[in-house]
Amino acid sequence: MIRIAVCDDEEYMSDQIEALDREFFCKKNREPVILRFSCGEELLRYDGQIDILFLDIQMKDMNGMETARKLRAGRFRGFLIFITVLKEMVFESFEVQTFDYLVKPLEEKQFEKTMERLYASIQNAAEESLLVQKGYEGRIIRKDEIVFCEIIDRKIYLHLVSDEIIDYYERIEKLETKLNAGFFRCHRSYLINLKHLKGYKNGIACMDNGREIPVSRLRSREFSGVVLQYMKNM
Repeated sequence: MIRIAVCDDEEYMSDQIEALDREFFCKKNREPVILRFSCGEELLRYDGQIDILFLDIQMKDMNGMETARKLRAGRFRGFLIFITVLKEMVFESFEVQTFDYLVKPLEEKQFEKTMERLYASIQNAAEESLLVQKGYEGRIIRKDEIVFCEIIDRKIYLHLVSDEIIDYYERIEKLETKLNAGFFRCHRSYLINLKHLKGYKNGIACMDNGREIPVSRLRSREFSGVVLQYMKNM
């Protein structure tokens, strides 16, 4: 499920963006969850997942650019689209990894072009991402953000580059099939991301976040071969 946030202090503009989003995703046979915020401070207090954010630059108190900087400094890794009348800020917006920049008043054709490009990017990103389902909440994690996966008492723990740990219930065998060839199950309780492997010595895989992961004797020979093949393909 795609979660969209609209942050604008003008209600009519939020109404228009929500209507355009629903129309677009209806054509894709998908129903998004749309969240609305009236200011940057309110948006920053929200702690849930956001996949696409439409953010007005010119708002009272905290403007959209400052809000975007704070979001990017935190957990937000979604697609950011600025909505504004301030054409001169287009270059400054690149520092917060802006996907696009739409100028008010919104033109439906331009909006649809932007959304078609964004949707294609989402489709491509899905191949490089992992959907984690925890209760009624879903979260998309980029595979390259995962340093290693650990299983304890039937629960998976994803250790991320950011030092965040995400836990949820899933069989490690099922997770193994979802991850690509860049991951290796070095132990019955561990899957490591070879991208984050720093070294290997005496049955221990040293990861670039400082963690040391055991490699079982039964998998050590295969592990050496997989690492060599991975390095050749880099």
